[in-house]
Amino acid sequence: MTLKWLPNAICIGRVILVAPIVLMLLEGRYLAALTLIGVAAFSDAVDGFLARNFDWRTRLGGLLDPAADKLLVFSVFLTLTYLELVPLFLTVLVVSRDIVIIAGAVTYQVLIEPIQGDASLISKLNTAAQFIFVISTLTGAALQWPTPQVVMFLGAAVVFTSITSGLNYVVGWSKRAWRKTHVAQ
Repeated sequence: MTLKWLPNAICIGRVILVAPIVLMLLEGRYLAALTLIGVAAFSDAVDGFLARNFDWRTRLGGLLDPAADKLLVFSVFLTLTYLELVPLFLTVLVVSRDIVIIAGAVTYQVLIEPIQGDASLISKLNTAAQFIFVISTLTGAALQWPTPQVVMFLGAAVVFTSITSGLNYVVGWSKRAWRKTHVAQ
């Protein structure tokens, strides 16, 4: 009996955590929300580790994992903006970047071929910047640490990596699509 389903089950558990995280944020229970965000991040690492190291990758998992990540990021950023802890423009930038990437991926999938690819280094840096920014924002709200200047600096890092990684995806996948559709067969 194989456990190939286990990474997907862990990923679904991460999706289920989104509702309690949002609820805790809305109730002002920032440290509890932060704890659940940590559990979600840990589960993301575990399901990725299992999928890669035991070759338990599935097409469903390849779609479910980034969808779960986007759901968590969208939900947390939107809630923190609603609570006036994150500026609206930053949430619009983060969400818009992901919508552009998702739309591009779907378009490529439909018009060219199935998508095969991993996240770029700048995209991984963007994810890390978002995660550190959210942690800092929540600890700042709960414990008044780090300072607002540190949180602002981290927000600037999110802006930079969001724009850079978004452009990296658009340019890279546009080039790939051009080569795929215009190379003599």
